[in-house]
Amino acid sequence: MSLNWKEIDLILEELDLTGAYIQKIVQPDFQTLVFNIYNPSSGRFPLLISLEPSGSRLHRVETGKIEKKQVKLQRFAQFLRARIQGGRIIECSQLGSERIIVMKIRRAEEFTLLYTRIWGGAGNVIATDTDGVILDALFRRPAKKEISGQEFIPNIPTPQQPKPDQKKKIWEVRDQTEGLSFNLQIESAYTNRDKNVDLERVLQTAEKVYQNQLQKLYISLSKLKERLINSEQFEQFKSTADLLAANAHLIKQGNNWVDVIDYATDEALKISIKPELTPGENIEAYYKQYRKNRGATGNIKEEINNTQLHITKLEQKWNMLIQRDTEDIEQSILRLKHFINASSQLPSSGQDVKDKTPGLQFQSGPFTILVGRTAKENDLLLRKYTRGNDYWLHTRDYPGGYVFIKTQRGKTIPLEILLDAGTLALYYSKGRNGGKGELFYTQVKYLRRAKHGQLGLVIPTQEKNLSVVLDQKRLDRLFTHSDNDSGNEQ
Repeated sequence: MSLNWKEIDLILEELDLTGAYIQKIVQPDFQTLVFNIYNPSSGRFPLLISLEPSGSRLHRVETGKIEKKQVKLQRFAQFLRARIQGGRIIECSQLGSERIIVMKIRRAEEFTLLYTRIWGGAGNVIATDTDGVILDALFRRPAKKEISGQEFIPNIPTPQQPKPDQKKKIWEVRDQTEGLSFNLQIESAYTNRDKNVDLERVLQTAEKVYQNQLQKLYISLSKLKERLINSEQFEQFKSTADLLAANAHLIKQGNNWVDVIDYATDEALKISIKPELTPGENIEAYYKQYRKNRGATGNIKEEINNTQLHITKLEQKWNMLIQRDTEDIEQSILRLKHFINASSQLPSSGQDVKDKTPGLQFQSGPFTILVGRTAKENDLLLRKYTRGNDYWLHTRDYPGGYVFIKTQRGKTIPLEILLDAGTLALYYSKGRNGGKGELFYTQVKYLRRAKHGQLGLVIPTQEKNLSVVLDQKRLDRLFTHSDNDSGNEQ
C-alpha cells in the first residue's frame, strides 16, 4: 500500500527539508533513488524515494540501512548528479492532497523543480526548469508527454461528483506508535513488508530447486534399480560360460552361434558367439562378463543406498526449513539461500560425480583411486580433485600417468590399497611391458610444482619407495569394479 496524502504531509513535516543540501545521489535499484541530505539544523540522513507500484513512498532512512543492492548508475541518476547534487533545497511541499511532492533546488545560479509523484503504477520523478519544461524523468513516457523538452503539467485529477449512494473516501493516517517518529514507523513497516516478500520469493525458488532435485534423485534411483536387475543376472553368464567350456569342441571360429544341450534340463540351446574370437576367447568373454556383473551388483547396491540416503536427507532438511519459526526473516532468507546453493550442487547419483572427474576412477575397497593418463588430466586432478592428505604415486624410471588415492577421515591407507594404486601407476606407464617397476609415493601436500616446467610437472618431497609387480588378477579385479568405458586400454 502506497502512502496517502495525509501521511505524506506528516512525513514532510518531520523532515523539514527546506534549507537542506543534497550531498550525494545513489540508485539502489531501478525504482528507487536515495538522496544523502545534510540539514544544518538536523544533521545528515538518507532520503528514500521509492516508486514501487505496491509501495510508492518517500521517507527518511533512520536505520542507516539500504537493503537492496546498488545497481549501475542509470541515466536519470547521472543527470541528477550533474544537475542538483550539491544543491540546496529552497522549498519542499505537497501539491494539495494529490500525492505530488515538489522540491525547488538551487545550485549556483541554476534552479530546478523536482516533482515526485506517489501514484503507485503511475509514479514518476520528473525534473523541470522554472518554466516547467521537462529536463529529464526517471521513467520516460512519451504517451504522457513525460519526456525531455515537453511542458510538464502536474495533471492533478479533477474531482468527480460522487454518486448519491457513494460517500467521499476518507483518508486516515495509519496507527502511530508512541515515541517513534512517523518516518521511522513507515520505514519499519515497508522494510518488514519487503523482507516478507523476499522470504516468499526465496521460499518459492527453494521449493522449485527442492522438487527438481528430488525428481532427479528419484529418476536416478529408478535407473539404478533397473541396472541392478540386469546385473543380478550374472549367474546366467557363468552358466553360459560353463556350457561353452563343456562343449568347446563344437565352437567353430567364424560362426555366430553354437548349438549345445543344457545338461541340467536336456534342452537344446543356441548360444551367441563372436565369429572373430577363438573358442577359448569366447568362453573367457562370458566368464569376464560374469565377473564384471558380479562386481557391479555390489557397487550398484551401494549407489542405491547412497541415493536413498540423499533423498531422505533432502526431505528431512526441507521439512525442517519450512517448519521453522520465521520471526527472524533475515535468517530464514539466508537459510533458504544456503539450501538452494547446497541442493543445486547435490549430485543426482554417484555416477554423476564420476562423469565430471577427468581421467579414470577405480574402487579399491572403500577407497577411490584416480588415474590421469595425459598431462592435462594429471594437472586437472592435481588442481581440482585432490586435497593435501590424498596420496600421489608415480613410476620412478618411466614416464606415466599420475595416480591418486583419495583418503578418508580417520582411516589409514592399507598396504593392499597402496599396491592396487601402484599396480595402476605401473600399468599406465611406459614401464608396463617390463612387468615390474619402482615407484615413489607421497601426500599431495608434499608436491612442489616445477618452476617453468611442463603442464602438471611436479617435484615430490618426503617421498617413499614402492616396488610393484604387475599382477593380472589384481588388474582384473580393479577393472571389474570400474565403470570406465575403456579401463583396460592405454
